[in-house]
Amino acid sequence: MEANVTMSGYVGGDVEYRSGQDNRVATGSFRLACTPRIRRGGDWRDGETTWVTVTCFRALADNAASSISRGDPVIVVGRLRTQVWEGRDDGERHERMVLEALTIGHDLSRGTSVFKKFERSVPLEDPDAELGELIANAEAKALGDEEADEDAA
Repeated sequence: MEANVTMSGYVGGDVEYRSGQDNRVATGSFRLACTPRIRRGGDWRDGETTWVTVTCFRALADNAASSISRGDPVIVVGRLRTQVWEGRDDGERHERMVLEALTIGHDLSRGTSVFKKFERSVPLEDPDAELGELIANAEAKALGDEEADEDAA
């Protein structure tokens, strides 16, 4: 079962962006700092900060890299994943929780933002429509050839 998680906090550093070259998808990642405010004895203070790695892919990675910076308050909705790897030096198994982002946005309760709609490139022609046009042309040519054969007879 998939469960979406929503987290808010501050971007801990610039987005590490890798462009989608050599048949790879564009990826982005950054650390998200979530620090709760705790009231004790009438005073407010910061609790322990939880750090989460956020990853994103494709257009979301492109847009995150160009839109968010260190210190920005953001809200992230995504899926919690466990990332597992073998250590290079010790050969031991390591793991950490990663938030695979489905959407990222500025937290507007902490400031303002300006939205610029993502401009898509011109979509390619529909390949099915192109195939249909080729078939129609071939059928028309075949009908034309049959009519020419009938006229010659």
